[in-house]
Amino acid sequence: MQIGLVTLFPEMFVAISEYGISGRAFRAGLISLEFWNPRDFTTDKHRTVDDKPFGGGPGMLMKTEPLLASIQAAKSALGQETKVLYMSPQGKTLTQQAIVALARRDNMVLVCGRYQGIDSRVVDAEIDEEWSLGDFVISGGEIAAMALIDAMLRLQPGALGAEDSAQQDSFANGLLHSPEYTRPQSFAGYDVPDVLLSGDHAAIRRWRLQQSLGATWIKRPDLLEAMTLSSEQQQLLEQFKDEYRRLEQVKN
Repeated sequence: MQIGLVTLFPEMFVAISEYGISGRAFRAGLISLEFWNPRDFTTDKHRTVDDKPFGGGPGMLMKTEPLLASIQAAKSALGQETKVLYMSPQGKTLTQQAIVALARRDNMVLVCGRYQGIDSRVVDAEIDEEWSLGDFVISGGEIAAMALIDAMLRLQPGALGAEDSAQQDSFANGLLHSPEYTRPQSFAGYDVPDVLLSGDHAAIRRWRLQQSLGATWIKRPDLLEAMTLSSEQQQLLEQFKDEYRRLEQVKN
């Protein structure tokens, strides 16, 4: 996968290109980044990349001409058919399902906004898709772009040590992940559930599925509302609810 980044701060991306799972994937050549900095496309001696918005108001906007030139340069390098994505709080919220679809692409250009955003005419002329991490505002699109890149990278063949790890992540099947445990077996008065020590793989699968359903019911019921549960899932969830309510009554 080739990703072109239009950003005023390319040095920020060292955080994903040099460290951890993502750093290993970059070194293995599974993904590559190329940067286009609007400052390099300015024509004044101060290399100005921001300007006041028409109509007044607080804040600044990214200057139109260097931003357009950097986007067009990125498309020229990656191919004119390359989709341009703008990381924006007004964009469609990223989900695991959306990440899976985006991760199948061979290339893309990610535009990282700064200040109050970018001129709407740039959006109309050059932006194909707008994506958001959620209903909140951060200082620039770089962090959002890094989150998107990391999430897509996990789905690239060979990126993870265990090939099925990504399929077991939260949201991969529409549910939150089940609880996990490691050594020691007893810790701070809590023990690892007996089923995980049983060696019974069928029982462990059912327990993990039930705990995943239960965690989603407690923490993200909206996800369950969007799903059609199988008869097994429905049965396991009802059993979890009964046990959860019983324990809550004991506590109270």
